Amino acid sequence: MSKTYLPSVQEAQASRKWHHVDAAGKTLGRLSTQLAVWLMGKHKRFFTPHIDCGDFVVVTNASQIKVTGNKAEDKVYFSHSGYAKGAKEVPFKRQMENNPAKVIEYAVFRMLDNNKLRAKRMKRLRIFNGAEHSFADRFKK
Repeated sequence: MSKTYLPSVQEAQASRKWHHVDAAGKTLGRLSTQLAVWLMGKHKRFFTPHIDCGDFVVVTNASQIKVTGNKAEDKVYFSHSGYAKGAKEVPFKRQMENNPAKVIEYAVFRMLDNNKLRAKRMKRLRIFNGAEHSFADRFKK
C-alpha cells in the first residue's frame, strides 16, 4: 500500500528555484497564469496546497506587456478607501503610463488563492519595467 508523500516546510524551501521571464510582447493573462503557477509551486511533483512550495520569479520589461481585444480602452482598476465617495477608478492606459509593474502585480495577486500564503507568495515575485534588474547574479551559469 503506498502512502501520500508530504514534504516538510524545510524541504519545500530548499527546493526553490529562480525563474526569469521577459514580458516583452506577451499577453497579460497568459503570463500571469504562468507566474501564479510558479509562485504556488503547482509545477512541482510534491505540490501541497497548505505548504508554500513555490519558486522565485523575476519579470522584466513589464512596460511592454500587451492585452487583447478592447481591454486597453475598456479595462478599469477599481479600488475603494472605505469612506463615503472613496471610490477610485484608474483606466488601464493610465495605469500603464504610471506604473506598468502594478498591472502584472494585480493580475497575479488576483489569481492566487485568498489565504494566508498569498502575501508570502507575492513577496517572491519581482517585477521590473525595464530590462535591467538587481537579481542578475541568480541566473548566471
